[in-house]
Order: sequence, then C-alpha cells, then structure tokens
Amino acid sequence: MKKDIFIDNNIASKFSNPQDKEYIKLTQWLLYFDETDIENKDNYAHLVVSKKLLGEYNRSAMNAISDTSIPLIINKLLSQGRLNIISNQDIKNFQASHFTNVVKRRLRSNNEDREHIPLVLLSDRKYALTRDDNFKYDLDNFRGFSVRVEKKPENLPYDE
Repeated sequence: MKKDIFIDNNIASKFSNPQDKEYIKLTQWLLYFDETDIENKDNYAHLVVSKKLLGEYNRSAMNAISDTSIPLIINKLLSQGRLNIISNQDIKNFQASHFTNVVKRRLRSNNEDREHIPLVLLSDRKYALTRDDNFKYDLDNFRGFSVRVEKKPENLPYDE
C-alpha cells in the first residue's frame, strides 16, 4: 500500500514560506526519498492528484518562488514516480457508480470539489487535508468508505 495523501488546494498554499513547524514536517516527509531504495518506493510519501487538481495547484502557486511551493514538490514527486494520479476516466467511473441522486442531494461541497471526492476515496490510505468544512463533511459521511480527513497536518498520521 502506498503512503499516499490528498492535499486540497486550500492547504497547498501553506507550503510557501514562511511555513509553520507542522507544514515544515509535512514538506520534509513529502520530499524525503532514498534514491537507492527505489524498489520500496511505496514506503515513501505519494501525493494523490488528478489533472484538474494539478491545474488548480499551478494556478494558485503561479508566482510562488519558494523552494517548498507545491509545483516544485510535485515536480520532484513526478520525477521520482511518487504521484498517485487518478485518471479522469477513473473519476467518471467512480461518480457513475457511487454518485446516485440521493448521494448528490446530500453532498455539501461545491461542484468543483465533487470531482476531488473520488481522488480521496480511490486512494490507498484515504487520507486528506483540507480546510473546506463542506468538502470534509462529504468525505467523512460518504457511505461505504472509511476516510481520515483533517484540517491540520499534525492531526493526521500521514507519516506512519
């Protein structure tokens, strides 16, 4: 199982300087990778993304020059094969089978964030960081899945 995590765009902005100590710790965990241990790559951090989320990250951090900005982290993870990319087709398939009319009526998140729900639910560990209360509610209350969603990295056992 990959040690993966979904990081919402509203959290990604916290990766630029100055970072508080918990974001420094999360950033170090994301970036640490022993190149000589490539066969055990799943034991290192993976970021759960989609093409849409990558676009959101890039738009939000367009002028970021910090060496801890999310685009630089993504580039490093991509070069090391540590992005868990959920395809658009997998997202559509998930929505077709799980987003019944009843489920759609119960969702509180906006339409844009509803495309991110499958990213978390299709990930290995189903860990997410977000500051969006409605998105958090939808993930916490999505039937049939056990998800861990937190607003702060120190509340999520991402490094275990």
